[in-house]
Amino acid sequence: KKILVAYFSHTGNTRQLAAQIQQALQCDIFEIIPEKPYPNDYDSCVNQAKTEIKADYKPALKTHLENMDAYDVIFVGSPCWWHTIAPPVASFLAENNFHGKSIAPFMTHEGSGLGVSMEDIQKRCPGAKVLQGLPRRGCKVKNAGEEVSAWLKKLEMIK
Repeated sequence: KKILVAYFSHTGNTRQLAAQIQQALQCDIFEIIPEKPYPNDYDSCVNQAKTEIKADYKPALKTHLENMDAYDVIFVGSPCWWHTIAPPVASFLAENNFHGKSIAPFMTHEGSGLGVSMEDIQKRCPGAKVLQGLPRRGCKVKNAGEEVSAWLKKLEMIK
């Protein structure tokens, strides 16, 4: 199976988790980058995210995946914003065809876990199989190696 790790990271936590998954799987990695960065100020970012998610806004992306057809399994990473995927991840899902593919979500959060992200991903990607996701507290991503390995074994991606 050809595997891709695709992720959006605002503070770097999801990037760290994505790198750990990519290293364990020795697969391709792709960063989802919005054209317009989110504010660094916490309150401004939270307010913008809330407004965008409520409106189902999909921001324009700076990066675009050219060869989605090449992949069978896509690990999709996002911070959990308002109990779901961040808007740039919604944009990524909207501009690619996931029919017949497996999607393994991973989310960084500070208490909300996966929220409703798995259901939201399934709604946005009809015809895809959404595998069990991995939630990880953002403040604990540095030490996620064992949890990542256990999750990848459970998904039968590694032995």
